[in-house]
Amino acid sequence: MDKIRAIRSFVEVASCGSFTQAAEQLNLSRLQVSRHIQEVECWLGLRLLHRTTRSVSLSVQGEEAFLYCQKILDEVAALQNRAQRHRQELVGSIRIASPIGLGQALLFDAVDDFTQAHPEVKVQLVLSDEMVQLVDERVDIALRYTQQPDESLIARRLMQIDSVLCASPDYLAGHEPITELGELAVHNCLIHVSQNSWRFVKDNQNIEQPISGNLQANDMGVLLKAALRGKGIIHLPCDLANAHLSSGELVELLPDYHLPSKQLWAVYLSRSYQQHLIRHFIDFLAERWQQDIVKHQPE
Repeated sequence: MDKIRAIRSFVEVASCGSFTQAAEQLNLSRLQVSRHIQEVECWLGLRLLHRTTRSVSLSVQGEEAFLYCQKILDEVAALQNRAQRHRQELVGSIRIASPIGLGQALLFDAVDDFTQAHPEVKVQLVLSDEMVQLVDERVDIALRYTQQPDESLIARRLMQIDSVLCASPDYLAGHEPITELGELAVHNCLIHVSQNSWRFVKDNQNIEQPISGNLQANDMGVLLKAALRGKGIIHLPCDLANAHLSSGELVELLPDYHLPSKQLWAVYLSRSYQQHLIRHFIDFLAERWQQDIVKHQPE
């Protein structure tokens, strides 16, 4: 039984007091309307209408049911209107997961501009360097550094971000110069908890360099702060490093050794009901971040 359709027939009959007029208004046959009324009465276990050959009127139970059924139809209409607005306008809430450093360096400004342009959109940011699960965390969009996105998700590449090995002039002034990769073993490295080595490329050869240090953190922003205070050497994505390289607060180390770039992707679930808003926001990010972030080159 299509309860909404049957309720609509009941409300129309109750409103106009006629099966025939209700059928005309609903573009149904009189028999169809009559069956709908029987279905509603059977569903509720109540007699809703008094019928004679000349008139139709509500029973006492029917009057009460009419008020509730009218509210149901009003709520259904409101839901349909809301859904239509979601499809045609940017309205609603999206929950976005992002690595912490990216969220602080780039994503917040992008979200701020997006919500100013679309004031009926609300954004929740989930900043974590852990792999956030979209279903478990009710995330609509996840921004991930990965070479190969999960095939079960819809994914769009946003940009490539270079990385750089660097330290502050204060740290370098108090320690032995670094000219070879192996010399990192005697230096204090500022390490993200997800790492136990740093990967480099030279002459088309991949090199895994073990690292050690007195500070580990799950937030690149904390490690950056330590590096700026002269506490050690840091492996830093260029969205965080470039401004400090440009100002001289950080100095690049071992430029002959290439650090593999990161690929940034936006991923989301194919069954998300917020498809229109999600795609529009990802389009916005893709246009905003269409240029890869390359390592700062001194003038």
